[in-house]
Amino acid sequence: MSIFDVAVWKNGRVCMLDQRLLPHEEVYLEFSSAQEVADAIRSMVVRGAPAIGCATAFGVAVEAQRLAKQGFSGSWSEAMAPGLQILRESRPTAVNLTWALDRMQPLLDSTPKDEVPERLLQEAENIRLEDIESCKTMGRLGAEILPRPEGRPLAIMTHCNAGALATAGYGTALGVVRAARDLLKNIKVYANETRPYLQGARLTAWELLKDDIDTTLLTDGMAGHIMSLGLIDVVVVGTDRIAANGDVANKIGTYTLAVLAKRHDIPFIVAGPLSTIDLNTPDGAGIPIEERPSDEVTHCLGKRSAPEGVGVRNPAFDITPAELVTAIATEKGVVTAPSIKKIRELFA
Repeated sequence: MSIFDVAVWKNGRVCMLDQRLLPHEEVYLEFSSAQEVADAIRSMVVRGAPAIGCATAFGVAVEAQRLAKQGFSGSWSEAMAPGLQILRESRPTAVNLTWALDRMQPLLDSTPKDEVPERLLQEAENIRLEDIESCKTMGRLGAEILPRPEGRPLAIMTHCNAGALATAGYGTALGVVRAARDLLKNIKVYANETRPYLQGARLTAWELLKDDIDTTLLTDGMAGHIMSLGLIDVVVVGTDRIAANGDVANKIGTYTLAVLAKRHDIPFIVAGPLSTIDLNTPDGAGIPIEERPSDEVTHCLGKRSAPEGVGVRNPAFDITPAELVTAIATEKGVVTAPSIKKIRELFA
């Protein structure tokens, strides 16, 4: 297995890299039911919208395998309903989760009963492979619109982790970074640490160094200062959901970066597959924002860093209005100055 195989099928089970332990340990866990996969998604064993979609699809497949081993003989739709609901409720913001379920569920009724488990597994694998190819295409298209500074490396700022670890193995925002490295040869990445869960520090920095990409780690509060020094050419981020009008939900702190980028006249590019675009949600106000446990804020790497009794808010995501987005890069093309009309045209 590759170190970037974050959610794959192995030995009749769903196998995932436990991202909670990075960068210190590389440990793979195996799961054999929808409940176990949902718990893994909820507890951040796997994270990142496309990766969650892949894990969800494999969660459906492994639940069918589990029922088949029990000698199941009734209605697949009825038997699978509890498992599908458990998966659906595991995390609310990433639309790829429900997208994967909506793609898998019709197979329960359209497939001969004795072929359902194998057909679901095949579809889950299709979703994984399609994600890798779509990210590579998206990365190439996104890299083509990046600035071209003369005489120095292209400096890219990113936030959270939208790389191989957040997808089936290549990356959305970091897919653009990888393609830029191949296209321009000379790039530098400034990775924001992304509090409180430190995905930028623990995951993005680890992943980029594995790929020998020049990377500088910043605390989140340093971003504006670094921009003001003229050190950043472009901001590239991923997304967990894009509303029909181009409003973007991404890791908390993304909205702040977009405002800062606008202030300093720096292009702000969002990379995400069509499966992350939610045409049924008109704008960002309709995107549910997950509130995560307070101890993620009051503790850092397992040690309390705040006084007992302090109030805590821990929204995991924020909304960046479309007007602050320079372009959205997808596997079907790049949309500049996103709007309802332009985004709908991607699906034509």
